[in-house]
Amino acid sequence: MDFGANWQQYDQLDLALPPDGWPAASVLKGAPADSVLRIGTSGWSRKEYPGTLYPKGTKDMLATYSQLFNCVELNATHYKIYSPDDIRKWAEKVKGRDFRFCPKVPQSISHHSTLLNAATETAAFLEGIRAFETQLGPVFLQLSEHFSPVRKLNLYKYLEQLPQDIRFYVEVRHPDWFGNAAERETFFRTLHQLGIGVVMTDTPDRRDCLHMTHTIPHLFLRFVTKGGHPLDVTRLHAWKERIDTWKEQGLQDIYFFLHVHQGQYEADFYQTVRTVFGLAGQPAQPQQQQMSLF
Repeated sequence: MDFGANWQQYDQLDLALPPDGWPAASVLKGAPADSVLRIGTSGWSRKEYPGTLYPKGTKDMLATYSQLFNCVELNATHYKIYSPDDIRKWAEKVKGRDFRFCPKVPQSISHHSTLLNAATETAAFLEGIRAFETQLGPVFLQLSEHFSPVRKLNLYKYLEQLPQDIRFYVEVRHPDWFGNAAERETFFRTLHQLGIGVVMTDTPDRRDCLHMTHTIPHLFLRFVTKGGHPLDVTRLHAWKERIDTWKEQGLQDIYFFLHVHQGQYEADFYQTVRTVFGLAGQPAQPQQQQMSLF
């Protein structure tokens, strides 16, 4: 994901984490929570993975991926509505593992509809992903950069009709969601009232999307890095410190999705993530000699 990424000026940008956003005290109640940290990427079948993240010649990429990560940002569902039978085939490959699939709402709904004429497609999408059963993680609705607050009532009405037994998050990208103080507060307050999360997107050149706001006591973070750059690690340490603070305040489930621009560095960066967060059980290296992060 290179949304909002300005790699030419990466060293010159102020990438410090902003202060907490819309009143966190109304969501994070101040008591330390028994948090679960899940780390993943945007897919298991990227061409850069065999020979870097996976051993060369890996055939079953999902099974191998699930040995390294415990969740996945499922982009495949953004492009196609899958049947329950199709979904069960994926679930079977990670059977017995503490693993979560986090499907993205199909673009036929999020990008090509008004959100008011999508009931049939939404029902088909939900029927499919329910086949993940206990391995279904949060679902996220990513709206296009052209979807502005002018259509906010469409969005809020759509969200009101979503089932409450599945956790949903929304990612908005149009600048007016953040640049207009009244729209920003209405957006966060409405999602809070509906029990729906808002995605945090830490990408170098769209700092408005890093709003640092919780509408539910859970985190869905999309973390965009260059890959092979020391600044990536600096930013990662800043997130570790902020997440630890939020956990003390009551943050619960944490979904941390890595988006590494230069995919050949992803294997090394994942090892760095595990080290920074103190995760036990380092996975076996996919090749004898890893490339240096630096």
